[in-house]
Amino acid sequence: MKSEKIETQQLLPKMDPKNFEIETVHKDHGTGKNIREKTWEESKKMWEIAAPAVLTTVAQFSIGFVTIAFVGHLGEVELAAVSVVQNVLEGFVYGIMLGMGSALETLCGQAVGAGQYDMLGIYTQRSCIITFITALLLLPLYIFTSPILNIFRQSKNISELAGKYALWVVPQLFAYALNFPIQKFLQAQSKIWVMTIISLVVLGFHVLLNWILVIKLEKGLLGAAIAENISWWLVVLAQIVYVVSGFFPDSWTGFSLSAFKSLFSFLKLSLASALMLCLELWYYTVVILMVGWLNNPEIAVDAISICMNLELWTLMVTLGFNAAISVRVSNELGANNPKAAKFSVIVTVLTSTVFGVIFTVAILATKDYFPRLFSDKPQVINETSKLGYFLATTIFLNSIQPVLHGVAVGAGWQWSVALINIGCYYVFGLPFGALLGYKLDLAGCLLQTIVLIWFVVGANWSKEVFTFISSSTLNQW
Repeated sequence: MKSEKIETQQLLPKMDPKNFEIETVHKDHGTGKNIREKTWEESKKMWEIAAPAVLTTVAQFSIGFVTIAFVGHLGEVELAAVSVVQNVLEGFVYGIMLGMGSALETLCGQAVGAGQYDMLGIYTQRSCIITFITALLLLPLYIFTSPILNIFRQSKNISELAGKYALWVVPQLFAYALNFPIQKFLQAQSKIWVMTIISLVVLGFHVLLNWILVIKLEKGLLGAAIAENISWWLVVLAQIVYVVSGFFPDSWTGFSLSAFKSLFSFLKLSLASALMLCLELWYYTVVILMVGWLNNPEIAVDAISICMNLELWTLMVTLGFNAAISVRVSNELGANNPKAAKFSVIVTVLTSTVFGVIFTVAILATKDYFPRLFSDKPQVINETSKLGYFLATTIFLNSIQPVLHGVAVGAGWQWSVALINIGCYYVFGLPFGALLGYKLDLAGCLLQTIVLIWFVVGANWSKEVFTFISSSTLNQW
């Protein structure tokens, strides 16, 4: 623990508290420049991070999205089974793995800022060890998927088929375990475009692979599972090869026994971010399980899953803005620029909202047509179309909420947002959702967005600078 604290202290920026008030008063963002120039400059900084982040998240999420599109034409039960595995099991695991890897966002970012590049490789190896052990602990969920779904009173047909599919996609579990730590390693060094290219190439290959295995060779769910496993491991292996091939002589010096030190302390670093993220992702898991209790669950799960996959696909776009604003806010607060941090929030929220409007209009215009991409069954198409207005509204709210989420991460409000998520989604959203179904996914999201807007608007950014510097990560660790 002592060695971990020494490492942390070496990475934290040193700043004389006496200079804080003077710098805050006199340092202004873009003094003498008009609002148009300032907005253009901030937009360029935002897009440098957001553009590759958007493409990467969309491409990787689309691997599962493409699978759903092909499986949907096999039958109602097949679509429902794969949807349950993706939204319940893999959604649950995805949240944990991403949360476990989130410790690197702080540590690697500080290491780069402090010029301690040799620590990046060690931190990444530590994270891989933790996520791999976590994957082993989560393995029983894949093995016992069918009985677990039966306990939650899911349809017997769906449960049995979902159990088979879950066993077939076990390799993805361990791909997740390595993917997120490696991603954070690359992101910390602004090598996001490499991840983007890898993800886009693999996505194109994944479409071809599904067409061959599911359509031409008629391998059904097994073919879909094989395609997903191959695609995810191609992403991971390509990133690993890039990291260890000599492109990072300062930050990757080979495997080190130091990676096994202070593992427990390293694990604790990600708890707040992991909790904040998991509480939101797991909400979708619970909603799918609740839908499985309805009459005619195959049709209901299919309709909800189609809507949720579209909602989550658009959410991947706004997660790019989430990453951008998180970096921008933390950088500006760390550089003692409260006005710049606040201005960055405004620009990013407005940009993401424009995309939200575009997606909303697209859903409303195609609500009678987009369900046909996922199913040939008239009942499924009809039920999905009925949810079009609620889906469009939720997508619009999701263009704002993740950006505010990123502000919270950049400002170090993880525990506060975790509590907000509990209140909005679990105390408010789920009880009403039990009565009104998918429509209250909208209510929980709306309430959370309102609370986060109030939280951000009411923030004292000058005070946040001092809090960020004087009592940031070190005191929490």
